Amino acid sequence: MKTFFTKALAVLLCLWTGLAQAHRIVTDQLGRQVGIPDKVDRVIVLQHQALDILVQLQSMDKIVGVLESWEKQLGPEFARFSPALAAMPAPGDLTSVNIEAVLALKPDVVFITNYAPADMRRQLEKSHIPTVAISLRRDARNQAALNPSLDNEEESYTQGLKDGIRLIGAVVDKKAQAEKLIAAFEQPRERLGKRLAELAPAQRKRVYMANPELTTYGSGKYTGLMMQHAGAMNVAAADIKGYKKVSMEDVLKWNPEVIFVQDRYPKVIDEIMNQPQWKPIDAVRNGRVYLMPEYAKAWGYPMPEAIALGETWMAKKLYPGRFADIDMQVLADHYYSSFYGMKYDRPN
Repeated sequence: MKTFFTKALAVLLCLWTGLAQAHRIVTDQLGRQVGIPDKVDRVIVLQHQALDILVQLQSMDKIVGVLESWEKQLGPEFARFSPALAAMPAPGDLTSVNIEAVLALKPDVVFITNYAPADMRRQLEKSHIPTVAISLRRDARNQAALNPSLDNEEESYTQGLKDGIRLIGAVVDKKAQAEKLIAAFEQPRERLGKRLAELAPAQRKRVYMANPELTTYGSGKYTGLMMQHAGAMNVAAADIKGYKKVSMEDVLKWNPEVIFVQDRYPKVIDEIMNQPQWKPIDAVRNGRVYLMPEYAKAWGYPMPEAIALGETWMAKKLYPGRFADIDMQVLADHYYSSFYGMKYDRPN
């Protein structure tokens, strides 16, 4: 009986300590209310989009640990924005965590992805570490899903990105910078809409997003929305949902006019241009296979630079005559100087 009361007292003490340290409440993108300290100085980031946003919010000084796969997810060149990343402790990843390594870093908050396994979330919660889930998606029905079914992709991703930026900004006390980041992508999106308003559905270019090993993005992902705003039609959207592997027969059937490849996968360009099975496809025959610039970030989840710069870059490649007056280097230099502290030095 004495042992029982001792354990119960220890649990209550931990709970009381957690509440005493949690001076404010935020609602994360899983809809959970999370108590966090009034002043957050030490954060662990186990979600790569959140890491990118924190760098753009000029909060790298608060980061004490990152996900193991940050270089794979963001590209090795991302380290130029913060050389400290190379030596940063990595106590977990998107779907796993080393709880002892996390505790050793004494974080005020840990950012995780919305689709982190329930067991991973429980480990963090049992250790009384405030854990904030980020999805960059406004979604009441599929909050923890990796490949969601969305009633309104436009609202879910556009508003969800704003929600996520504001949430991260609130946690690290960068609300003003968060609003500046949001404003940076609203005007370019509006400009695109005006210039492509008269583009009929039949005039939209058929586009395929080529990832390694014949993976691509179908419906329910931001990439399709990115194409839509750029005046393109995602050829895979009608047949697949989410991020999936397809067959060469699928790509031949879709016969895209244009193929885009993300900046982080340059080897895919070589495969497409050199392997004989790709030669019959219109995009290959007409030399319209493009490696996207770093800022385009045609991922399944939105990013502010993808909307501010990437969608315009894509539209300019698809319809050069409509965007002849747009100098992407000038736009990119302004954005990178504002949010990364340097001009854009990787022109595409």
